[in-house]
Amino acid sequence: MQARWCQSQNRSARTPPDNLEIRREMKAIAQKRRRFGYRRIGVMLEHKGMTMNHKKLYRLYTEGKLGVRRRRGRKRARGSRTPMPEATRPNQRWSLDFLSDTFGTSRRFRILAVNDDCCRENLCLMADTSISGARVARELDALVRLYGRPASIVSDNGTEFTSRAILKRANENDVDRHYIDPGKPQQNAFIESFNGSLRDELLNEEMFDSLEDARRKLALWRYDYNNVRPHSSLGNQTPAEARRTLEQNGGSAPDALAQTESEESENQTRRLSL
Repeated sequence: MQARWCQSQNRSARTPPDNLEIRREMKAIAQKRRRFGYRRIGVMLEHKGMTMNHKKLYRLYTEGKLGVRRRRGRKRARGSRTPMPEATRPNQRWSLDFLSDTFGTSRRFRILAVNDDCCRENLCLMADTSISGARVARELDALVRLYGRPASIVSDNGTEFTSRAILKRANENDVDRHYIDPGKPQQNAFIESFNGSLRDELLNEEMFDSLEDARRKLALWRYDYNNVRPHSSLGNQTPAEARRTLEQNGGSAPDALAQTESEESENQTRRLSL
């Protein structure tokens, strides 16, 4: 039995592979069209007059090691590996994100939103039909000149936020970059909450005739959000008032913005009486 098995193995080793012409043609097609699987290669072979059973086609395909490699996900910037710092004072952490809407005959435009997570203040609402990574970097430079340099910036892994221009400026300015995990918007909860307010109070309520009209309405809403609209997480202060309070007291957000029990009770009584 053992001798018979060895003879069959030696015989198969001496036997040349079958269908050499088809194998060569399959390899040529696979080299030219690297993302084709065996079924589409079979269709290409049929166009050349080479027809065979799909099981045999698959056998020749696997023996030739022509399988399509599964592509890995695109490379993502990781930023700092340290835990995301808690925002307890202005400029300790900024959050960035994009929104989109339409104007005119359904032409789309994008909105770059930049927020200070400590006092919930919106620092930028910039709208345009196209916003590149270099444009985002220039806007951040302008905000740094106006508000000061942030300790860290949080965003998703969008191509605009991982561009060379952004990473270069972050390194030059010594700013930590934190990128949230893909599909985890809750890791950037402050900007997501702001996006919900912006969409609910403005984008879903207004029609925009042009890009200039959208920019004007965004500027008016931004002023109202920062200076008029009370924010419940800030003890019903506006973001601008919260920033002034923190800068004057030099304290952290929980101590400087938290209401005492008597103040909270008084406010609740005042709301009930109204």
